[in-house]
Amino acid sequence: MPPLQRIENHFTASIEAKQRTLETMGPRIVQAAEHLAERLRQGGKILACGNGGSAADAQHFAAELVNRFEIERPGLPAIALTTDSSALTSIANDYAFEQIFARQVRALGRRGDVLLAISTSGHSPNVLAAINAARELGMVTVALTGRDGGRMASQLDGESLEIRVAATATARIQEVHILIIHCLCDLVDQRLFGEVRP
Repeated sequence: MPPLQRIENHFTASIEAKQRTLETMGPRIVQAAEHLAERLRQGGKILACGNGGSAADAQHFAAELVNRFEIERPGLPAIALTTDSSALTSIANDYAFEQIFARQVRALGRRGDVLLAISTSGHSPNVLAAINAARELGMVTVALTGRDGGRMASQLDGESLEIRVAATATARIQEVHILIIHCLCDLVDQRLFGEVRP
């Protein structure tokens, strides 16, 4: 297949994944953003976690809140649990890699906070453990998944929400996750600080 055709196929598949996800998850994204904004308004914070590309997405999300997204506003409290190499390596060394996020959630999380849990497969053991830890503390989870939602989909309860990308390829899921993250940031800003430009 010619290189340009391969590129066109990637673009087409990405557009289709975004359109299908909008059709099935649009209202759920709004609901999640309203929930995040309300928790922030009440003094809560957001903890975010994921592995690989999802770790980068967790850091991207936290940076957009702590610094700014598209408007000038005060920083919002968000922590990416993927960035502290000393905490990550000491927990993995002393306990298990599966506990690297859960121990941080138990140390930093409180009732009224939100966990943003990101996994393209929905099967990441350390993200699943973080969801369990968040539940123990009375935190709500917003889960970004793909495919069939994996074990994360069945592990959520109560007020927790799953936003599932309508795709199976990891690259397509990650591309839609970052768009969802930008939508969440935009809607949180709108809810907390008034109408902002699209």
